[in-house]
Amino acid sequence: MNSLHSLDLIDTHAHLASEKFAGEVEAIIQRAAQVGVRRIISISCDLADSRANLALAEANAGVWAAVGIHPVYVHDPGEDGWLASLRELARHPKAVAIGETGLDFYHPPQDGRPLESWRNLQYATFTAQLELAQELGMPVVIHQRECAAEVTAVLRDFPGARAVLHCFSGTQTEAEEALAMGHMISFTGTVTYPKSADLREVARSLPIDRIMVETDSPYLPPQPFRGTRNEPALVVHTAEVLADLHGMSVAEFARITTENALAFFGLAGD
Repeated sequence: MNSLHSLDLIDTHAHLASEKFAGEVEAIIQRAAQVGVRRIISISCDLADSRANLALAEANAGVWAAVGIHPVYVHDPGEDGWLASLRELARHPKAVAIGETGLDFYHPPQDGRPLESWRNLQYATFTAQLELAQELGMPVVIHQRECAAEVTAVLRDFPGARAVLHCFSGTQTEAEEALAMGHMISFTGTVTYPKSADLREVARSLPIDRIMVETDSPYLPPQPFRGTRNEPALVVHTAEVLADLHGMSVAEFARITTENALAFFGLAGD
């Protein structure tokens, strides 16, 4: 890593409430700060996760939360009246986005529900969260897996939505469609993998003011740490690869992408 103490990065997508981080969150946040990752957006998968992330955000000045229902969890959103509960959680002062939400056509139903019924429930939960985001004027963190065209079609019905396609792994065409709708693209450690040459070319082609960087920790560590648990401090390695693709220093890349994230999530710089 280069000039770590001069960096100011945001990990725009981590799962700090994950059980894989249990009992270690304070140390994880401290390690991130030591390498210049001063802010973390902790992302939720269901209502319980949303409450846990808000509690972490309350306890840590550099942490904010996205609250939402992940498409894999829509079979059991946690309780009746989930949308009203989510609306209340989203009004918390440290809630900065709805998400992650979207569609997932990779994982099978986990409750024995017929596939068509489960996907219909995903669509309904996704659109309800997009409507909530527009109602509250909040950005949306989008999950899409093996359903890029379907997610794009839904987003076209919400021209007022401000979204980030997290953990982007799509094609040039898919990236351009997202940019044309005014959305952001975020990259994880997958862009550093040897087999991700095509994805690196997509990343190279994108305007730097439309890019954000994330870990998706505890998953998807960058190449030097494959096979280990990911954490927010390691977003620096992904930033280095993306900076090199854009022919700039990691410090300059960090400055620009931090500005992008501050604007997207409505956070003030300091």
